[in-house]
Amino acid sequence: MLTYYGIPLALKAINQQLGTGFNINAIPAAIFAIVAFAFNEAAYASETIRAAILSVNPGEIEAARSLGMTRAQVYRRVIIPNAAVVATPTLINSLIGLTKGTSLAFSAGVVEVFAQAQILGGADYRYFERFISVALVYWVVNIGIESLGRFIERKMAISAPDTVQTDVKGDLR
Repeated sequence: MLTYYGIPLALKAINQQLGTGFNINAIPAAIFAIVAFAFNEAAYASETIRAAILSVNPGEIEAARSLGMTRAQVYRRVIIPNAAVVATPTLINSLIGLTKGTSLAFSAGVVEVFAQAQILGGADYRYFERFISVALVYWVVNIGIESLGRFIERKMAISAPDTVQTDVKGDLR
């Protein structure tokens, strides 16, 4: 709601101050919803990525630097692969939350799945069937995102090194 009502006010102020000719009424409500969701998700995603980068073991970074890697190489070969494993589940969870949160765009005048169900329900008073259908659509989409997330996590999983079995004297078996 803040972007839907706030951005036009900011553009109106810019028009008055700078003498520009932004046509505020030509901007579709979907743009405001996208901007709001983008800024909101960017804040959470940046914090997730920052925490994932900080979770990388400093010993690994130090070892990479001692091997003579440049800063870019350390990021590309050590920090990003390890941080991606940590950040992926949280980012997938945020994507699922964003998917479910898109129904909030209806409050800004964007006709999305939930809004279309409400419009159709108003025509024939079959709200229950419409909302169950929308719930099933959201459920299927979220199951798909979750499956994709599991696939990505499995592909990025860092396997533990094989252990070497020794006997009591320390000889290899």
